[in-house]
Parts: sequence; structure tokens; C-alpha cells
Amino acid sequence: MIVDRRWVKRNLGFDPIERPAPIETLAFKRAARPRSTPEDLQREIIDFDSQAPEGMAFLAFTTATGLSRFTDIPWPKGLAPTTGPKPAGSGKGPLPRADVLVVTWTVDEGHALSRVLTPGKDSRNDYVSYTHNYATISKRMRKGAPALIAKRLGAYWTATVGGKKVVVFKSDSHLSQDTRKLPGKNGTLPNEDVWKQIITEVRPKLVITTGTAGGIGRQCQVGDVVVSPIVRFDCKQWLKAEPYHDADYTAGAPRAKYLAKARTLFKANAGQLPKDNPRAPKILRSKAPAASVLTTDFFGFDTSDDRYGLQGLGSVSEMGDAVLGLVMSRLGSGAPRWVAVRNVSDPQIKAEGTQREQAHLAGLIYKGFGRWSSICSAIVCWALIAAE
Repeated sequence: MIVDRRWVKRNLGFDPIERPAPIETLAFKRAARPRSTPEDLQREIIDFDSQAPEGMAFLAFTTATGLSRFTDIPWPKGLAPTTGPKPAGSGKGPLPRADVLVVTWTVDEGHALSRVLTPGKDSRNDYVSYTHNYATISKRMRKGAPALIAKRLGAYWTATVGGKKVVVFKSDSHLSQDTRKLPGKNGTLPNEDVWKQIITEVRPKLVITTGTAGGIGRQCQVGDVVVSPIVRFDCKQWLKAEPYHDADYTAGAPRAKYLAKARTLFKANAGQLPKDNPRAPKILRSKAPAASVLTTDFFGFDTSDDRYGLQGLGSVSEMGDAVLGLVMSRLGSGAPRWVAVRNVSDPQIKAEGTQREQAHLAGLIYKGFGRWSSICSAIVCWALIAAE
């Protein structure tokens, strides 16, 4: 699939050049400036909340649908996610122990994941704020970072799936947002510290990082899910001098017992995905670095002219998952198994118009369908948990 402004008009109901979305539809107002940067648009993706006033304004302006349209998923008997009671404590201490740790990133990813794994408890309104060691870790974050604004490292709740206990964590720490300062010799980045801390506390058998990503190549469509035990860095800007700038990391193959079932469960909400989708969403399993999840240190996305040089490096691109691979490599033989689960929220963009216009298209498609494509990846997370 390759998309352009005509695709946006057909699937979201407006031409973004002739009739741009009004400023009240933006969570991060700097993204509306004529000279906004790609990083401003990336921050808009992180902060956009379809259930907040700007999200409601976006839904009213477009033909996109909100999660009020969510249809309950017909889980197999005995394997439906069950929401746990309120976790003990105030969030100032360590996370609870669990069999599986699932981490997601943007506000709308959090809404979708909580709909699936903690029904009745939403990541924004209900989850417990996690502030353990916040004062120490946040000292190295830059002004305006999401964690500093939220005054926490993330938020969490618990669930069970088929007898396995799960900690569901919505992170406010982001590789792309926390800092632009290199850690120095033997130093670490704040996002590394958060990963190491929560893994050490939960002591899971399996760690899943999940959320949205940009599809690489024309084979991707909105809602496809990549399941990858391989993550790799593609750092060309502020991390280009780090020894891991082009490193890749591989974990063991994930347990696939319920992946076929997961794909059938997509059907309950697939009607909310773009009407131009030519087929049902697929689950793509990565077995080589060229089909992996690619982590960049810049806001890039695939274009038909391969402007950012992403083609051939992975199946999808995003801005954080390779940090998990880095942390696991440093934990050594005691590290738990791990996997990246990323849904395609925006496919390849046609190389027309300006670079800013192309980035704007990618962001609009995320805002229109990111929560619905994240429902698909959340179901895949369920399948991986159920197979444990």
C-alpha cells in the first residue's frame, strides 16, 4: 500500500492541503507552526489523545472513529484477559512481580492496550502512576520531556491471562524525547535506566514492547502486525557516534501457539480500519534483521523514493524498541525472553509535495487509525501471553 493526500481524503474525509485540520485538533501546538520540525510532529503522535478535547475535535472534523466504537473480542474459553484489583501501594515503590511485562508508549496506544488487556481500567484515567526513582532518573531528562510534564516514569495496572500474571505499563519515558545528551563513557540513557529498573522489579519470564510503527515497503497496510524477536538501531543523528548506532539484537523465537487465533480476533474491530485496506490485517513474523523492527534516532518514515534510507533495514520503523535489545544484551544470561510487537499505523507515503507535507500525512494517518491498529497488536500481545 502506498498512500497520498487523496488516500487521506477518502479515508479521513478531508484534503490535508486544501482543508487542513484546525489547531484545536492538535495536542502539541508547536506542530501547527509553518516551520514545525519533524520532531514536533513526532511529539504530536506521542501526546495525541483521542479521548481528550483535541481528540474529540479531530473526530468531529474527520470521519475517524473513537474507541467508543470498540467491539468486545470473543476470547477463547478460559483465556479472556481479567483485570486485576488496584495494585498495592502508591506507585512510589517497585512494580509488582509478574510472569509477563508489557510496555507501550503513546497515549492512544495506551488506550487501545488497556481496552484489550485491562478491560474496565484505562491507562490514562485509572492506572497507578509509577514514580519509583523518578527524582534520580528525571535529572538527566531535558526540559519539556513527557515524563517531566507527567511527573512520573509511567503508569501501570495488572491483569491475568490464562493464569499468567501480567504487568501492563504505559511508559512516559521515550528514547526520542528524554534527552539529546550522549551518556558518555560507561553511561546510560534515561530510557535505558527505566527499562532496566522495571525489568528487574517485575522479574518476568517474557517482556513485550508494543505499539505503532511506520510500515516499510508497499506490502504493509494499516493494521498489519510485526512480531519480531529482532530489533536494530539505525542512528544517523544524535546517537550516531555511539558504539551501538547500527547494532542489532536477537532473542529466541516467540511462542506462536495462538497467533493464528489472534488474526481471527482482529475481525471484531477491523471495520474501523481504513476502508481502502485491500485485505484483512496480517501477522508478520520477523526471522532476519532485514524484516525486523528498526529503531531510528530521527523521525523518519518510508516514502516511495526511500528518502530516509529505511528500505531493506526492517519491516517497520519506530523510535525506541532497540533500547530493549540493548538493555537485554547488558543484562546477559539472566535476561528474560523478549519480543517486539508493532502494528503498522501509517504505510509507505508517496513521494510528492514537501518533506513536511509527507510527515504531516503520516501523522494524520496515525491520529485517524493508530488506536485501531493498536487493537490488533494488543490482541497479538494477548496471544503471546496466552502461549506462555
